[in-house]
Amino acid sequence: MKNEPSSSVVEPIRWKGDRLELLDQRLLPDKAVYVACRSAEEVAQAIRDMVVRGAPAIGCAAAFGFVLGKGSEAAYNILAKSRPTAVNLVWALERMKKARNLEAEAIAIYEEDIAANRAMGKLGAELIPEGARVMTHCNTGALATAGYGTALGVIRSAKDKKISVIANETRPYLQGARLTAWELVREGIPCTLITDSMAGHLMSKGEVDVVIVGADRIAANGDVANKIGTYPLAVLAKRHNIPFYVAAPCSTFDLSIPDGSRIPIEERPAAEVTGYRGTRWAPEGVSVRNPAFDVTPADLVTGIICEKGIAYPPYRESIAALLK
Repeated sequence: MKNEPSSSVVEPIRWKGDRLELLDQRLLPDKAVYVACRSAEEVAQAIRDMVVRGAPAIGCAAAFGFVLGKGSEAAYNILAKSRPTAVNLVWALERMKKARNLEAEAIAIYEEDIAANRAMGKLGAELIPEGARVMTHCNTGALATAGYGTALGVIRSAKDKKISVIANETRPYLQGARLTAWELVREGIPCTLITDSMAGHLMSKGEVDVVIVGADRIAANGDVANKIGTYPLAVLAKRHNIPFYVAAPCSTFDLSIPDGSRIPIEERPAAEVTGYRGTRWAPEGVSVRNPAFDVTPADLVTGIICEKGIAYPPYRESIAALLK
């Protein structure tokens, strides 16, 4: 099934009652194709294969997958195991388990995510200076959520401040180059694409005013798990006295985990590092590591933006207060 989204609206997730349609993010920006999932197993496979990605979007997709699986234990288990790091996934499934009307609850999770994104966008925009050059990592826009975005939602909300964006390409899966740049170009927000290794150089030249990223899980002490490459970006921002903000919905916080050392880090297939879309550039036989996420210590984070407010250090206390 193929359906090109309109120029102004990106719909990564579409619920059709008997099926879930997911915009296949593996094919962007070249093609806009929707994959139809009619079972919990198909939704879980789509999550594993990164047809859909981004912590909030994964949670929403899992909720609809649970509907397709008729709320069975088997559906819960297969969906819960699809990706381990993003806590939003299990958060959504636990909420679904308690629901009397599965479809209504999944729709509520979807709609609440969009509302949360818009709320944190409004809050976060106040932190972005007029004319700021904003660096971001991975994709945190409409594609990573039910719609609008987390860190990219903040950028969208600050658009009238005449800001510009520096998007890191985000190796090895190129979410920044393929997805973030695609969203920003469509919306007319000035965007410059760089390789991940160029970030420090631009910071040292005074060309970055603020950094804002998303998160896949936030521990009780404020340690943040996000796409691999976030941690060195935070270190560089600290070195150059650049504010480093995280934007994520309340569902991304995991108060059961005291610090980042307890966050499970997903290792993805070697093929994502050795080549891309059928082209191999690494020699056969080379060993590969491919952790999909890293953990940024709380002391490198200036503030954490969620739909209920902004948490500042000391994070254990401010996060607990926000989530009451």
